[in-house]
This record gives sequence, C-alpha cells and structure tokens, in this order.
Amino acid sequence: MHNYLKVINLGTAMKNQKLYEADDKMISLIRDNYSLLQSLGSFGINLGFGDKTVREVCEDQQVDTYTFLAVVNYTINGHRDFEEIEKLSIPTLMQYLKASHEYYLGFQLPFIRSELVQALDENDNLARLILKLYDEYALFIRKHMKYEEKTVFPYVEALLEGRLINNYDIDTFSKHHHQTDNKLRELKSIIIKYLPSDGLHNNQLSATLYDIYNNEEWLAQHADVEDHLFIPAIRWLERKSKQSDVTAKISNMIGRNADSGDTLSDREKDVVIGVVQGMTNKEIADHLFISINTVITHRRNIAKKLQIHSPAGLTIYAIVNNLVDISSIDL
Repeated sequence: MHNYLKVINLGTAMKNQKLYEADDKMISLIRDNYSLLQSLGSFGINLGFGDKTVREVCEDQQVDTYTFLAVVNYTINGHRDFEEIEKLSIPTLMQYLKASHEYYLGFQLPFIRSELVQALDENDNLARLILKLYDEYALFIRKHMKYEEKTVFPYVEALLEGRLINNYDIDTFSKHHHQTDNKLRELKSIIIKYLPSDGLHNNQLSATLYDIYNNEEWLAQHADVEDHLFIPAIRWLERKSKQSDVTAKISNMIGRNADSGDTLSDREKDVVIGVVQGMTNKEIADHLFISINTVITHRRNIAKKLQIHSPAGLTIYAIVNNLVDISSIDL
C-alpha cells in the first residue's frame, strides 16, 4: 500500500470524493481542483513539474509528501479525522502556514481593498462605511496572524529544538483560536444591498464581492487546517517533548546516585514495584506472602539505601532500573 494519507470518513456526503495519493499525477490534482494553486505556492512548490507524481514533485522540491497530501485532501474533502497525526511534518506545516500568512496579509487583503476603492464612490457615506468595515476586518485578521508569528510559531520552533516553555502550550492558543467573521458578513450584506444602478460600478462590485466570498472560504480552510492538523500535531509534539524531558531528568537523578554502591535485594525490588503500582502495605504483604511488618522493614531499608522516601521518587528509580515500563506509568 502506498504511503499516503489515510482518513476516516465522517459523513455519507463525503463518500464519493476522491482522496489523492502519492502516485497520482500532480497535474491531476490541479486539473480537478484549481484552487490548489494557492496551496502549491504556500508549500514552496513551483509549477513546471510536467507529468511527475505527487511524490516525485514533493521530493524534488523538498516537501514532505504525507503532510502535503494531508492538507490537500483535508481542504478538498472537508472535516475528517486523521489516523496518524504523528506522521505529519511539523516543519512542513509551519512553512505552509507562514507562507499562507504572507500571501493573505501581503497580497490578498490589500488587493481586495484596492478593488473596493475602485468600485465605490469615495464621496458616498455608505461607500466609506464599507471601507471602514473592511479595514476593521483586515485589522482583526492581521492581529491574529501576527500573534501566531510572534508567539505560536516561536513556541513550536522551541519544541522542535527540544526546549520546553513552561508557561505556554498549544491549548492556550487553541482556546482563543476562532474565526470572527461578523464584520465580513455585515460587509457582504451591505455590498449586496448597495449595488449601484450603473453597469460599470455594478460589475466591479460584483467581481469584488465574488473575491470576498472566495477569500472567506480560503481563510476558513486555513483556520481548519490549523484546528484539525497543526494543533493536534503540536499536542503530540508536546507530549513527546515532556516525556523526553521526564526521561532525561530521571536519568540525571539516577546518574547522581549511581556511585552510591547501595543495591536492592530482589525482595526489596518486589516491594518497590508494589509501591509504584499503588499497592498498600497490606496488599504488598499479601501479594508477596510476607507480613506487613516485613514490608515496613523492607521499605525502611529501601529508603535508607536509596535516600528516596516518596512513591514518586521510587517510581523514578523503578523506571530507570527497568523494574517497570515507563509507558505503563501515568506521568
């Protein structure tokens, strides 16, 4: 089976929609979905790829194939759940999102405003209101994207470098990540009602309104990619980074105690395992067929040898010394 995006169908309406694979021709994707031209630019993929497959084009232009197909299939087919979120390339997603921001802020927002200026009478009060509403909408989007660039992206880059930032996580961003389109909805409504009677301005406003609808759809897809691909991928990276950090701290702690020369007997190790598993002294005694007093004595000797007195400390000892599997412990 080809290494391509696997998704779970969430609705009968999506059953007949095509899922593109790594061995499909890249030109087929564009012919079927011309809106993907914008996505190609955001991934840094240039045109002129001939009859090459998606995999060949991505490899030639150093783009992760799985991640490219994840975004493409998601934007084409709508809301779906992904089976292997950990296979997404976070650097590729970052490149895609940064380039998308540059495209939208640097080109699309100014372009639509220019269209509005050309289509409206600047001396008309309603025309000035339309421009004011658009500028408020553009300002909100600009602030949102700049926040991501100044806060979210550097946080993710730190994670990729193995550095944890204790006072921030991706859920902090997710809770405030929402699409506020009330201003744009109001703007579209006013334009529809405002269309002038002369043919030239009517055509210009109609064309501008069409572009606004297209860009509203593009921005919604952009937000969905962040919500359903980027944020889950960062959550996975956070879990991985935290586990690595815990493992490193455990190894460091044991390293400091490695030269103590104190080793536990097999019976003492059994007691440690019982403590780590959350057993009471009585439960440990019953499990090992010894008395409670013997368990207490063993625990006293363990604490003396290891200089560890807490269940959490014993858990660390047990993990590093392979008495228990770290994956079975709730860290």
